[in-house]
Amino acid sequence: MQNLSPSIRHLRDLIAIPSVNPMGRDDLPPEIVGEHAVAEHLSRALGKLGLDAALVGEGGRTSVVAEARATNAMDTLLVASHIDTVPVDGMEIDPFDPAIEDDRVLGRGSCDTKAGMAALLEALSRVLENGRLARNVIIVGEADEELSSIGVHDVLKHLGSRRPDWVLATEPTELCLINAHKGVVHTQVCAHGRACHSSDPTQGQNAIVLLAKAILSIDESARVFTDRPHPELGPATLSVGIVHGGQAPNIVPDEARIWVDRRTLPDETPAIVQEQIEAAIRSAGVESQVVVESCSEEKPPLHTDASSIAVGATADALAREGLSGDCGQVAFGTDAGVFGRAGIPGVVLGPGSIDVAHTSREFVPIDQVETMVRIFERVLEGAGGPR
Repeated sequence: MQNLSPSIRHLRDLIAIPSVNPMGRDDLPPEIVGEHAVAEHLSRALGKLGLDAALVGEGGRTSVVAEARATNAMDTLLVASHIDTVPVDGMEIDPFDPAIEDDRVLGRGSCDTKAGMAALLEALSRVLENGRLARNVIIVGEADEELSSIGVHDVLKHLGSRRPDWVLATEPTELCLINAHKGVVHTQVCAHGRACHSSDPTQGQNAIVLLAKAILSIDESARVFTDRPHPELGPATLSVGIVHGGQAPNIVPDEARIWVDRRTLPDETPAIVQEQIEAAIRSAGVESQVVVESCSEEKPPLHTDASSIAVGATADALAREGLSGDCGQVAFGTDAGVFGRAGIPGVVLGPGSIDVAHTSREFVPIDQVETMVRIFERVLEGAGGPR
């Protein structure tokens, strides 16, 4: 391990600090939950670069924010690299002991997305040491990307009226430039029936049966999505992901619930999604017993214009490294969409593949991490501006 590059040493240090997003669960060991420990580590690492870092957030859901300012800066960039990870159930490797095998770093968060932050730290070190910083950069390690993006909201509140010109969110895109993705809206639907003994079901009203009618209608309502696809992202999608209901086999259930995952297009809002689901419930004829309890946008869709500085600067940096700067799209949501909803255009880019994120043997190729360091150097030194 003596010959590891600074970026890989940063990455191994970050993986070794558990920062598991509880994702609403209460059965996880408290010592691995929350982002505070890794945020403190990053604060110290940024301090060694001469940057003052602030910790924001409550209840252990801590984000870190710092800023490096350039003389005669061309613009202000915010780099967001989330520091939470998904849980570690069923992992085949030690999630917090970052092994190196076959030129890959293994561990939870290795590609999603601690490698992005590790690359940024090393690029910042090089650029600041050589005095080549051409744009202001706000460094953000945000909490809770994997669920509700409370970290982004905490960061935006901390920044107040200070707003960057654009955002680069690190995610495992295999170093492909992403300027568009679908959004994520989650809807909870509840059926209210009347409980009774199952020996005479006619004395009650079965909430599961009511909900089943609604489920079939909601699922059928998604057929229209294929008729109006987005030219880049394709059609919206809908999936019923969770069903809960019933207490015992001999009790007619009085309550049942589903959670619906809806992947939205750039022109869709939570209000549109809720109206579509309520229309499907009405179509099933169960609107008096089945209601939408909540409908929330977990990740807004992203669609950044190809002529924006976000796309232009990132594409130029990629081209200077001999890589394609063509725009692409992904199906998963990111915090770039949340920043976009706040009026800050952004792109998504990072080492590693989404195909191994969240898996039992998560890893990131070392060569992609090192390439990301150089891409960040190009961006910080003024890619996209006059040569």
